[in-house]
Amino acid sequence: MILNLTGKKAQIACGLLCCCSMAYAQSNDNSEVVLLHTGWEFSQAGTELWRTAEVPGTVHQDLIHHKLLPSPFYGMNEQKIQWVENEDWEYRTSFTVTMEQLERDDAQLIFEGLDTYADVYLNGSLLLKSDNMFVGYSLPVKPQLRLGENLLHIYFHSPIRQTLPQYASNGFNYPADNDHHEKHLSVFSRKAPYSYGWDWGIRMVTSGIWRPVKIRFYDAASINDYHIKQLSLTEHSAELSNELEINNILPQSIQAEIRINYSFEKGEETVISRSVTLQPGLNSIHIPSEVLSPVRWMPNGWGKPALYDFSAQVVFDGKVVAEQSHRIGLRTVRLVNEKDADGESFYFEVNGIPMFAKGANYIPQDALLPSVTTERYQTLFRDIKEANMNVVRIWGGGTYEDDRFYDLADENGILVWQDFMFACTPYPSDPTFLKRVEEEACYNIRRLRNHPSLAMWCGNNEILEALKYWGYQKKYTPEIYQEMMSGYDKLFRELLPAKVKELDADRFYIHSSPYLANWGRPESWGIGDSHNWGVWYGQKPFESLDTDLPRFMSEFGFQSFPEMKTIATFAAPEDYQIESEVMNAHQKSSIGNALIRTYMERDYIVPEKFEDFVYVGLVLQGQGMRHGLEAHRRNRPYCMGTLYWQLNDSWPVVSWSSIDYYGNWKALHYQAKRAFAPIHINPIQRNDSLCVYLLSDRLDTLEKMTLEMKVIDFEGKKISKPMLLKSLSVPANTSQCVYRTKLDVLLSSTKRPLSEELLHCFMLLTLKDKSGHVVDETVYFFAKTKDLLLPETTISYKMKQTDGECELTLLSPVLAKDVFIEVPLQGARFSDNFFDLLPGERKTILITSPQIKKGEELPLTVKHIRETYN
Repeated sequence: MILNLTGKKAQIACGLLCCCSMAYAQSNDNSEVVLLHTGWEFSQAGTELWRTAEVPGTVHQDLIHHKLLPSPFYGMNEQKIQWVENEDWEYRTSFTVTMEQLERDDAQLIFEGLDTYADVYLNGSLLLKSDNMFVGYSLPVKPQLRLGENLLHIYFHSPIRQTLPQYASNGFNYPADNDHHEKHLSVFSRKAPYSYGWDWGIRMVTSGIWRPVKIRFYDAASINDYHIKQLSLTEHSAELSNELEINNILPQSIQAEIRINYSFEKGEETVISRSVTLQPGLNSIHIPSEVLSPVRWMPNGWGKPALYDFSAQVVFDGKVVAEQSHRIGLRTVRLVNEKDADGESFYFEVNGIPMFAKGANYIPQDALLPSVTTERYQTLFRDIKEANMNVVRIWGGGTYEDDRFYDLADENGILVWQDFMFACTPYPSDPTFLKRVEEEACYNIRRLRNHPSLAMWCGNNEILEALKYWGYQKKYTPEIYQEMMSGYDKLFRELLPAKVKELDADRFYIHSSPYLANWGRPESWGIGDSHNWGVWYGQKPFESLDTDLPRFMSEFGFQSFPEMKTIATFAAPEDYQIESEVMNAHQKSSIGNALIRTYMERDYIVPEKFEDFVYVGLVLQGQGMRHGLEAHRRNRPYCMGTLYWQLNDSWPVVSWSSIDYYGNWKALHYQAKRAFAPIHINPIQRNDSLCVYLLSDRLDTLEKMTLEMKVIDFEGKKISKPMLLKSLSVPANTSQCVYRTKLDVLLSSTKRPLSEELLHCFMLLTLKDKSGHVVDETVYFFAKTKDLLLPETTISYKMKQTDGECELTLLSPVLAKDVFIEVPLQGARFSDNFFDLLPGERKTILITSPQIKKGEELPLTVKHIRETYN
C-alpha cells in the first residue's frame, strides 16, 4: 500500500547505503510504502529563514517559486543565478509514525537521488553523508524512528566550496572547458557534468532532493535485487535464470516460499514456487524458468516490442512480505565490432539480423531535472518513434535516466546506447573517486540491466580522443599527462568493464566513443564509430558527408535557432539580431551564430529580417543534416548507423537539436522522419549524372514495386515524358541504385540549355507497391536553393477547427518551397511541416494542441523560401 503523508514539515531518515536497484513501486506485498514528498521547507544555511519547498526538486526551483531568483532562461539572467551554487542549503520535514508501523520488523528510508553533497539527519542521528548524485540510498532506520512526529533534516553542501580544497591541492586545472568557470571543479564531483555549462547548455549547478523519497515498513525480508537473466533463446524456448538477492532481517533462519510469476502481455500467468531457507542477512537465490514459444522483442520498424511481466515474491508465515516486478523482453542484441577487409565493423545485430541504426544523441530534457514530467517523457518517445528511429544514445555528460525513460524505450522498441557519465575531459582516479564510481556503476547497472532496450554500455564520450588529439601533451607536463592516461586506464579499461562483466556480462562494453576514428584523420574512418565535426567545427560543406564516411556515425550535427515563438520566451524584440548580447548568451558554441550565416550564404539567399533568417536557418539545418543521414543509409553495409547530434534541448537555446526545449519539432526532425522512412527514395547527383537509390530497413523483400519519376517545372508543366520502372524488387535491409542517367539525357527534350533548365524544375519520385499504394515520395532539386529561379506565390488556405485540432488545407498555383506553418502554441504538433508544396497540389495538414478551441481563431502564418527574398 502507498500512503501520501502531509504535514507541516515532513520526512524521514536512514542508516546503511545499499548500492542496488530500488524499484519499489506499488505492489501486492505486505509492506507499507509512504511517499515523503509533502510538507518540506528549505533555507539558505545560516539564515534560519524557512520557506516551503517542492520535493522532488532543486533549490533553484524553490528560489524561483518564491521569486528570489529571476527566470534563469530569460535574457542575460544566467549571470544573475550563479551565486546559488556557492551557498549551502538546508531542507527539512516531519512525518508521523504510528505504533503499528513501529511494530513492523524494519523500516527503510529510500532516497532515489540526492544532489549531491548531502548530510542526512533523522531525529538527531547522522544517517548518511552522500557524495554522488547518481546513486540511490536505502537506509535501515527503525532504531531512529519515534512514535508520533519524526524530524528529517538534510544539509546540502555547496558543490563548489566542497571541491575547492581538492582543486587547490591538485596542482593543475583539468581541461574541462565546458565547465564555464575559471576553476574546473566539475571533474571532482559525481554530478551531472552538463549542469556546470556546455556548448549548448546553461550553467546551473543545482542542489536538492532531485528524485523521490519514501519510507518502507516491512516484515521478515526484502528483495534487494531481482535480475531476470536470459541464458538462451530459440524459436522453441527461452531459458531464464531468476536471480534474487534477498535480505533476511530476522536474527534466525526462516523457511520461506519464493514465487516467480510471469505472463505475456497481461495474459495467462505461470507460477513457479520454490521452498528455501533464508539465513540471516543476504541470500543469493537462483530459480530457473522457461518460456515456451517465446515472442521476441523487436526494435521499432521491425515488429512489436513484445514484453513479458515477471514478478518475484517472498512468502513467509502465509504472507507475501516482499515483491519486486519487472517487464522484460526476450531478444538478442550484439554489437559487432570486428576487424574486416575495410577496417573494423561497428553495428548492432538484433535477433541475429544486422540492423542499421537510425537515431540521435539525447541530452537531459531540462536544466532543472525534476521539471521533466511523465507527459514530457511520453511526448519525447512519441517524437522518437514517429521519426522512424530505432536507437537513442544517452550521452555521457548528463545523467543516468529516470526509470520512465527506459520503460518507454522498452515499450516503443527503441534501443538505448548507454554512456557512463563521463564526457570530454580526463577525470581524477584517486581511491575515493574510484570508490564513488564503483558504487555508481554497481547501482545503475543493476537498476537498468533488466531492460530489453538497453543495448550496450560505453565508458565515456570523447575522452580518449581528447587525450590523444586535443593538445594536452603540450599543455601539461609529461608527469601530469601520464597521470591522466593512467587514470583513463583505471576508470575505463579496468573498473567499468569489470563491473559490466560482473553484473551485466551479456552486454557489450566499449571504453570510449569514438575510440579511434576522427573527422580530421581520414585513415581512421574505416574503424569503429565516428564523431564527424568536419561539418560545423571544421566548416566543411554538407556534401563532404557523401565521402567522409564512417562505419557508424555516432555524432554529427549542425545548429539552428529555435523558431520565433521560442525565441520570444527568452528575448525581447530589441534583441532580435543574430549577434545581439542576448542571442550570444543563448549561443554556447565557440564559433557562434555567425557560422550559421556562413553556411547559409553557401546554399541560400540570406534574408535581411531576423525572423526570416531564423526560418531559413531551420530549413538549412534540416536539409543539410538530411543530406548526411541519407549518405549514411545509402552506403550500407559499409556504414551501419547514424545518430545525429542532438535530439533535444535542456533550455531555450541556439543548438544542434531537432526538437526545441518546448517540444517544437524543428525542420531537422521532419527531415529525419523522411530520411529514416523504412523504405526511402534517395536521388543524388554525381558529376553530370543522376543516381536513384532505394533504401530499405524492412525485414521483408518487396516485389513488383513501381518507381515513377517526373520532371516538372515550377509552374507545374511536365518537362519530359515520365519515366516508369516497373516490377522492381526491394530486398530486405539493403541500399541499391535502381536508376542512373546523365542529366542531358534526362532533359534532352527541353528547349532551354541544360544549365538553365535545371534552375526551373524539380523531379518528383514516387514509389508504389503492387496495389498502387504510395510507399515513399521524394522531391529532388537539381541545384542549390539560392540558384533556383523560384516563382513568387501566395499560398491560400482553409481552416476547419474543433477542440484540440485544426485541419488546414493549403494550395499554391506554383511551387512553394520549404513551406513552414507557424502557430503561437508551444508544443503544437503538425502532421507535416517544412515541406515543398507542389504546383496545384492541395495538401491537408492536421495541427493538434489542447490549446486549440472550436470557435476561437487560431493565429497562424504560412511562409516559404521565396517570400524571404528582398
